[in-house]
Amino acid sequence: MSKPDLNLLVTLDVLLAEGNVARAAQRLKLSPSAMSRALQRLRETTGDPLLVRAGRGLVPTPRALELRERVSQLVLDTETVLRPAEKLNLKQLIRTFTLRTSDGFVENFGPDLIARVSEEAPGVRLCFVLKPDKESTPLRDGTVDLETGVVGKTTGPEVHAQALFRDSFIGVVRRGHPLSKGEMTALRYASGRHIRVSKQGSVKGRIDEVLKTLGLERDIVTIVSGFSAALALARHSDLIASVPERHTGNLRAGMHSFPLPISVPEITVSMLWHPRLHSDPAHRWLRGCLRDICARQSHDTSGR
Repeated sequence: MSKPDLNLLVTLDVLLAEGNVARAAQRLKLSPSAMSRALQRLRETTGDPLLVRAGRGLVPTPRALELRERVSQLVLDTETVLRPAEKLNLKQLIRTFTLRTSDGFVENFGPDLIARVSEEAPGVRLCFVLKPDKESTPLRDGTVDLETGVVGKTTGPEVHAQALFRDSFIGVVRRGHPLSKGEMTALRYASGRHIRVSKQGSVKGRIDEVLKTLGLERDIVTIVSGFSAALALARHSDLIASVPERHTGNLRAGMHSFPLPISVPEITVSMLWHPRLHSDPAHRWLRGCLRDICARQSHDTSGR
């Protein structure tokens, strides 16, 4: 069975409302002959004459009367669906957004983002989940609405990405640590006892690669999966944590931070989302909130 031509719904709606082929043709900007052909197609499709002669005019059949309200509502619903989205009313928005972020991001940027969202859209809830890898599957299947992190090789090619801020790695130790005083050199830094941050548990990273070019090697005492754990350990021991500066601003409160005495490439932290949400007004608003919060905090950090 062939699929019906849904364009005929609009024609049927106008015909049933006007009860006159000429007036219906005028409303739809068709010729009377074209409208007559459309009526014939409707009769063949529905298996009912729909409009029959009564004197000089046409009157609807019982089937036409039965369809009139349903067809009118269908056309109205279709027009509503195809109409551009109405202006977003944040005060009435009820929605939960799931954000997948790297360890430390929520602790640093979450409080300001939640405050901003709560003020502008009190019916919106943010659900933060940890990001164990850079796979884009959660964005594709809709379990995650927005993600933050460094774009990697496993990031899906269709995923949209927008840079939030650039970040550089720094060293962090507890207050009173021997490295909190005196000139920092590559040798002095490498000679300390270190915490390595790696989600996969790998022993070496880019810092170790740079040290190797200088003929140095750091003593990695322990490996943790996130920046929060690294800073918590460093806060209560003589271990050294090497973390991205802006990503961990709030986590380092009360600790001593210093620029790494070696040249380690900066990273770019971006937000990522799937194309299906690109034009969604509420999602656009959330992206704007996150962008503003990160930009403000980055400015505050660079100004300190």
